[in-house]
Amino acid sequence: MKHKTLERWSPLIVLAAILLVWQAFVSALSIPDYIFPGPWQIAGEFIQFKGPLLEAGWKTFWVTMLGFGLSIVVGVLLGFLIGSSRLAYTALYPLMVAFNAVPKAAIVPILVVWFGIGLGPGVLTAFLISFFPITVNIATGLATLEPELEDVLRVLGAKRWDVLVKVGLPRSMPYFYGSLKVAITLAFVGTVLAEMTAGDSGIGYLMQTAGSQQRLPLAFAGLVVIGAMAMAMYELFSLVEKRTTGWAHRGSQAA
Repeated sequence: MKHKTLERWSPLIVLAAILLVWQAFVSALSIPDYIFPGPWQIAGEFIQFKGPLLEAGWKTFWVTMLGFGLSIVVGVLLGFLIGSSRLAYTALYPLMVAFNAVPKAAIVPILVVWFGIGLGPGVLTAFLISFFPITVNIATGLATLEPELEDVLRVLGAKRWDVLVKVGLPRSMPYFYGSLKVAITLAFVGTVLAEMTAGDSGIGYLMQTAGSQQRLPLAFAGLVVIGAMAMAMYELFSLVEKRTTGWAHRGSQAA
C-alpha cells in the first residue's frame, strides 16, 4: 500500500525537489531574473499576468487541437494504407521519413507566404509535426500482424479486409494510443513554433514578446502553461488507453 502511494505521488515529489534546488541555486548565486529566473519569480509573474497568460494559452490550445485532430485523421488513413499494403509500405515509408527529417522551422516561412500570419501556419505546423508518429505506429501495428494468425483466419474464410479491420486495427490500438501521447506533445511544439515565427497571438507570440523585452519570468510562465496543457492531454490519453486497451497492459500490470 505504501509503495503504491509513493509511486502515485512520486512525480510531484520529484517536481517539488527540482523546484527547491532550482530556487536555492538562483538565490545562492544571486542570478538576476532577466537572465535566469527562479520558480518564485515565475510564480509571481504568472499571478500578475494570469489573465493574458490564460487567454493566450486557450488560443494556443484550440489551434493545437485543430492541427492535432487533422493529424489523427490523416495519420490513421495513411497508416492504414501503408500498413495494409507491402507495395505502399515500400513506396511511401522512405518518403515520409525524408519529409519528417525536414526541420519544421524551415517550413513555417513558406506557410506564411501561402496562408498569411495568423491561424493557418499554427494549425498546419501542428499537423505536419504530429501526424508522422501516428502514421508510423498504425502502419507498424498492421504490418507486424503474425502471418500464422492471418493464415488461420484465411482458412476460416476471412478476407484480407476482414483481417485488417477486425484483427489488425484492434491489435494496433496500443500503438495508436502510444503515438497519440507522443504526437500531442509535438503538436504543442509546432503551434508555439509557428506563433513565435509568424503569429499575432497565443503563448508563442507572448513568449516572443516577453523575450524581446527581457522579461524572462513571463516567458518561463508561458512555458509552464504549455507544459501543463501538454501534460493534461497526455494523462487524458493515458486514461482512455487504460480504459479501452486494458487487455494489452494486463501482463505488465501483473508484473
